[in-house]
Amino acid sequence: MPEKVRGKRLGLYALLTADVFSTFGSRFSLVAIPWLVLISTGSAAKMGLVAASEMIPYLLTSVLAAPIADRFGMRRTSVCCDLGSAVAMGLVAAIGQLGFVQLCLLIGVSGGLRGVSDRTKHVLLRPTTAESGIPMLRVTSAYEAMNRTSGLIGGPLAGVLVATIGPHHTIWLDAGTYAVAALLVGLLVNPAAEPETATPAKEPYWRALTGGFAFLRSDRILLGMLGMLFMVNFFQYANGVVLLPLWVREEFGSATGLGWIMGVFAAGSLAGNLLFTIFATKIPQMLSFFVGAAIGGAPKILVLGLTGNLTVVLVVTFFAGLGMAGVNPVVGAVLYERIPVELQTRVFGVVGAVAVAGIPLGSALTGAAVAGIGLQATILVSALVLLAATVIPLARHLRGAAQKPEQTPVAQSTGESG
Repeated sequence: MPEKVRGKRLGLYALLTADVFSTFGSRFSLVAIPWLVLISTGSAAKMGLVAASEMIPYLLTSVLAAPIADRFGMRRTSVCCDLGSAVAMGLVAAIGQLGFVQLCLLIGVSGGLRGVSDRTKHVLLRPTTAESGIPMLRVTSAYEAMNRTSGLIGGPLAGVLVATIGPHHTIWLDAGTYAVAALLVGLLVNPAAEPETATPAKEPYWRALTGGFAFLRSDRILLGMLGMLFMVNFFQYANGVVLLPLWVREEFGSATGLGWIMGVFAAGSLAGNLLFTIFATKIPQMLSFFVGAAIGGAPKILVLGLTGNLTVVLVVTFFAGLGMAGVNPVVGAVLYERIPVELQTRVFGVVGAVAVAGIPLGSALTGAAVAGIGLQATILVSALVLLAATVIPLARHLRGAAQKPEQTPVAQSTGESG
């Protein structure tokens, strides 16, 4: 292999590895921060608020900072944001008696920076892959598998770490993952093709910002898919940061069970991703999207309200992971197929923000609901509403497909599976 090609591939490997560290960090914080709030305040409402304080800045910066990232450069933006997140999380870990308001502010800073960093890494993937000489299909499959594996390991590991060394020390490790990601991207990732995706320097900020909204508003297929993602994220994130930690505490009294449930979901997602890669050409893409959302959403919430048996919960959660594995590849395929390269930073930002817009609202409302009507009732209501929100669109799609069968599978429409 020529030395030049080897160097370009090193950049791709560094970018993928940086994303793995970011995934580990997100799993650590997803377990450690809600548990920290729970043991320090005992308030379900505050658990929801601290989750909202992270996700509101995340979705805002995903959109509002996209034109700035275009001008500043994807690589530099990614490095600066990851370093800022490391500092913010380090302060959370370092300050022992941190007030709730101060905690929310630091979590908000980290969430806002992570929103920008996630978008820039997503955009950097295509030019870095092009320079490596590796087919995009192989890279996207590896990207998805590495993220699934990171989640598989990171969830249980986070639960064990919180149970053994405590949430503050686990958050220190979270800060370290952001620092490592910044170093990898800063030292090893430098795609020459990056300027081709940048916004012209003289384009006004407002015009660059609204360009992403204008494109998305004109695409009814993307809008419909985003509506479904909004509902799934609304309830699933609230389950992960409010309902599930409370259920685990009531049933087991330790964060270890929380980590195992997260890890089993990631294991199901990884297995589902491998199966989807094999059978993607044989499954209509929109059918896999709707079926995956229906299987992967409501059942893993509903089971918490029906049993206290961890084995049953783990089995249902595994199959939910299998179902959700068919959702993200379809979304990614449709995005790459329908969004022009020059608009990717801005439209990806808008898409990401719309998809997660329900997260802060869902976590805050769910925390308030638990305080008002109790954990059991909140679990059942959440599961039933999400079940309706996913099954009704699936039934409509099946009726439409019976009249006009869909002909375009994922791999044939885009050449990509993830």
